[in-house]
Amino acid sequence: MQRIIWAVVLAFAIAMVLGPVFIPWLKKLKFGQTIYDLGPQSHKVKQGTPTMGGIIFAVPMIAVPLILAVGGLRSPYLPIALISTVGFGLVGFVDDYIKVSKKRSLGLTPMQKIVPQVVISAGLAVWAYLSVGSKLIVPFTSAEWDLGVFYIPVMMFILVGTVNSANLLDGVDGLLSGCSLIDFATMVIVCLALPAMKSLNSAEYLDMAVFCGAAAGAVLGFLRFNTHPASVFMGDVGSFTIGGALVAVAMVTRTSLLLPIIALAMFVSSLSDIIQVGYFKYTKKKTGAGKRVFRMAPLHHHFELGGMPETRIVWMYMAVTALLCLVTLTMFI
Repeated sequence: MQRIIWAVVLAFAIAMVLGPVFIPWLKKLKFGQTIYDLGPQSHKVKQGTPTMGGIIFAVPMIAVPLILAVGGLRSPYLPIALISTVGFGLVGFVDDYIKVSKKRSLGLTPMQKIVPQVVISAGLAVWAYLSVGSKLIVPFTSAEWDLGVFYIPVMMFILVGTVNSANLLDGVDGLLSGCSLIDFATMVIVCLALPAMKSLNSAEYLDMAVFCGAAAGAVLGFLRFNTHPASVFMGDVGSFTIGGALVAVAMVTRTSLLLPIIALAMFVSSLSDIIQVGYFKYTKKKTGAGKRVFRMAPLHHHFELGGMPETRIVWMYMAVTALLCLVTLTMFI
């Protein structure tokens, strides 16, 4: 338990130190956010706010578990989590760098984003299949679902879907960082409870608890600079890092089926986006004039255009996330 506490404290401290150093450097390099023209007009004042701030929490999220892990790299659990975090984070970094260097809101094309994500997901899914197995814990039951070889494509879908859902949730100051803080804190408890419930290797799960503790501490430190009005945005490097880290922990702990519950905010963002685009295309084909279900997608922008302040949106999402996480923990304690 002390390792987890120190992971939280150390990661938080590193993020708090990196912020005042890294943010002025981003400003000096003129790595400012280019606001999407069709986005909420209230976001225009954020034009030029430093982006790529996700590096502030990515560094301690990766470094601290390497320092405090019990099993270290001898077990596949921590390496899978670290490679997922770094791999997806690098895709986001390239996307951000193109945006800031070319001063535009579009970085990588959708295909340029999805191809490396699929490649990373395939490698991680095969690695997890061979080392962790193909069984998933079914929430709120004592059952386990053995997917067999279908585990690989299912996990690839979950990996890519979660990472991009995290990216879509990052649209309001402090929204993704606030919700993911609760998710990572929840996964600390899950990782501590599972070995006793399932007679599993406690060292491997303790490493994952340390990893989640470091992630929670690092994101908490980043929130100091990301709450409204944000002095820095995490960028795709941050959202992809968070998505990659969270889904990797769920994968190696065989709790991927918990993600639609504890990370509902992420999946609602994706679902609202899919509904919006699908309905618009359907009505345009039928009537010649596309119609929308929401004022704007993802859903948090719908609330924003309805007059809800950003701070209220964040607290509403965080409250729902916290309640769902508490419900989820009833199956472990």
